[in-house]
Amino acid sequence: MADSPEYTPPKVWTWNQPNGGAFASTNRPIAGPTHEKELPVGRHPLQLYSLGTPNGVKVTIMLEELLALGHAGAEYDAWLIKIDGEQFGSGFVAVNPNSKIPALLDQSGPQPIRVFESGSILLYLAEKFGAFLPKDVPSRTETLNWLFWQMGSAPYLGGGFGHFYAYAPTKIEYAIDRFAMEVKRQLDVLDRRLAESEYLAGPEYTIADIAVFPWYGGLVKGWQYEAAEFLSVQDYKNVQRWAEAVFARPAVKRGRMVNRIRGDASEQLRERHDAGDFETKTQDKLAGAQP
Repeated sequence: MADSPEYTPPKVWTWNQPNGGAFASTNRPIAGPTHEKELPVGRHPLQLYSLGTPNGVKVTIMLEELLALGHAGAEYDAWLIKIDGEQFGSGFVAVNPNSKIPALLDQSGPQPIRVFESGSILLYLAEKFGAFLPKDVPSRTETLNWLFWQMGSAPYLGGGFGHFYAYAPTKIEYAIDRFAMEVKRQLDVLDRRLAESEYLAGPEYTIADIAVFPWYGGLVKGWQYEAAEFLSVQDYKNVQRWAEAVFARPAVKRGRMVNRIRGDASEQLRERHDAGDFETKTQDKLAGAQP
């Protein structure tokens, strides 16, 4: 499609109608709930309300990694929140006023604690369980450097490049070029770092790797936006090496399955309430059990 004609912004912007694209029906310039709907609550201390997007996958990987280390208190219920309007239910907005997945409710204490924003959830869980966040100041700081790098960089990859390359109703050359340039610069930042370090914060696997992998690891492995060839991801050899190492972890493979609603049915565990669900409640198993 050709570029849009030149646009002159008005003096005062007004929202008159959805602007097209894959998520137009849920986009709006105001916050708050659109309808009353309570959230389900399961039996585990941690209640996760999410979807298997890169931001959601960060948290399910973290929880599966904690369980793999033997932290029984990390058992969780993962409830599916589809971003087709469910994120504007009153119960979800009470947990995350920004109406974005993921959102976590920790019921283990005398009063529930809400945690929203994926980076905040990773940091909260790392500190709660004393895992995947080094205790010495230099290593802890380097971990947080890369965690916050990811939080600041991902909007360029998702809301910027991903939106204009894959979801926008019109292909705009300037927008795609602008964000492709930035995504490739970010991949180069990662590639240079991983040339000198096994993992992002050093020799240890940390919440920095857990945060970055679903976005940039997914990109170089071809899971994001079908843009691997367009971005020449094969050129980032160190990112490729790192992504393969992270993906080889069993907890990462389990985490990628939770709240997933697309792709191979055997890898979709739309809700997770018990470790055994991976063996019995993936979409292929549920389909096979139907009469």
